[in-house]
Amino acid sequence: MGERIENIRQDLMDYFINSPDLTAKIIETLGVFVLLWLLRLIILRIVTSKTENIRTQYKWRKNLSYGSFFIGFLAVIQIWYSGIQSIATFLGLLSAGVAIALKDPVTDLAAWMFILWRRPFNVGDRIELDNYKGDVIDIRPFKFTILEIGNWVGADQSTGRVIHVPNHKVFSHQLANYTSDFEFIWNEVQVLVTFESDWKKAKQILFDIINEVSQEFIQSAERQIANASKSYLIEFRYLTPIVYTDVKASGINLTVRYLTNPRRRRGTSQVIWEQVLDEFQKHDDIDFAYPTIRYYENPKEGKLGTRPTE
Repeated sequence: MGERIENIRQDLMDYFINSPDLTAKIIETLGVFVLLWLLRLIILRIVTSKTENIRTQYKWRKNLSYGSFFIGFLAVIQIWYSGIQSIATFLGLLSAGVAIALKDPVTDLAAWMFILWRRPFNVGDRIELDNYKGDVIDIRPFKFTILEIGNWVGADQSTGRVIHVPNHKVFSHQLANYTSDFEFIWNEVQVLVTFESDWKKAKQILFDIINEVSQEFIQSAERQIANASKSYLIEFRYLTPIVYTDVKASGINLTVRYLTNPRRRRGTSQVIWEQVLDEFQKHDDIDFAYPTIRYYENPKEGKLGTRPTE
């Protein structure tokens, strides 16, 4: 057995000695990998020493990995296929063949380049795509990963599930980004009071509450709209909260509309409702409405002008 292994080793040595071109190509290939690995390591150490921001370090790691792979791929092709004069011609032929054989993976790669170039979303953004909704936590050449929100959990909070979505879906489905460029959304809270309540007083109470709750978001939203308007046609004239009035079957509906951060929607709704409950409790002429069965006697309860004449 030992003699056989020795013979194999000797044959390999003879082969490499008699094939100097092959030996040189192997050494050059290893040199490329070592050089790229060292460059990536040095750059990452510099970045780590300059910033402690986890998101910045993550982006550098991902971009350096992609860049190293691409440069190494081109360099190795040049080493092993030096007979091909035009690397562009080779890549064109290679991509055509691969595109036919691997349609979906190629589309995923094209979508990945589109995501990196046009940036419809980035790591950390909250998006919705093809019924998938969540915070983007990773972007890779064939898929991106989101931490799911919503589904069986209310108010856009996390479910804890990690969902891997193929990149090509950005080409075939509508994409909604909650936080890109403009990091606020409009939220509404509906408060239903009885017809007998003093709805004007209730409306003023709601207006005072929402003004206090949304004040911290308004100035920041104004600055973001000014920046976003450079890239998009966004014309929000009024960012201040408002209370709308309409009538439902069970009472008068007061709809509170206000700006909030997407990740704080449930928290702001809770603050508003708790203050509404506290304030309405102080007033005997304001009461919540809910579906009920009621008998209405027009001769006794109706306005004088609407009562039937005998």
